[in-house]
Amino acid sequence: MRRAPAERQRDPERTKERIVRAAIEEFGAKGFAGARVSEIAARAGVNKQLISYYFGGKEGLYRELTNRWQNTESAFADPATSLPDLAAAYVQVNARNRDFGKMFMWEGLTDGAVAPELAEDLRRDLEDMRRRQADGEFPADIDPACLLLALFAVSSAGVAFPHLVRVLCEADPASPTFTDHYAEQVRRLLTHLHP
Repeated sequence: MRRAPAERQRDPERTKERIVRAAIEEFGAKGFAGARVSEIAARAGVNKQLISYYFGGKEGLYRELTNRWQNTESAFADPATSLPDLAAAYVQVNARNRDFGKMFMWEGLTDGAVAPELAEDLRRDLEDMRRRQADGEFPADIDPACLLLALFAVSSAGVAFPHLVRVLCEADPASPTFTDHYAEQVRRLLTHLHP
């Protein structure tokens, strides 16, 4: 049931959260190019002008979602965490935030430019991988950039390839049972890289 406009005005934070949740679903389903502000507003049960008012439009809303993902990531991606445990944590977080994962996959499918903030994060991630290699977490003959790229794919496999999970693992890719099992397998796989 839709709330009266005056009720919405009294609770802007709740309205903004509804918009954000709707946007994650819409961007996850259709990517940035396919997502429509009118559809996001309809999902949120708000007037589409509120998206411009609160976020500055579609681009600003997308930036807000990217910032939220970065905040989520910073909450668990401690550089002191071992590489196997970190990769397993990414599997878990991706599984709990499937629409975020789909949203970022759409970015890759459209092969657009990488946002400067994301490029900066990726460079920091690569430096961290080089540090981990220097600290002996994985062999010297493995390219840190290629390993990082592979870890992005591995950690998002349950979101990117649900059809393969159903066939190969005979499991529901969104289930906690599969996610826990897969995260543990990723942890074990990376443990074997330790020289």
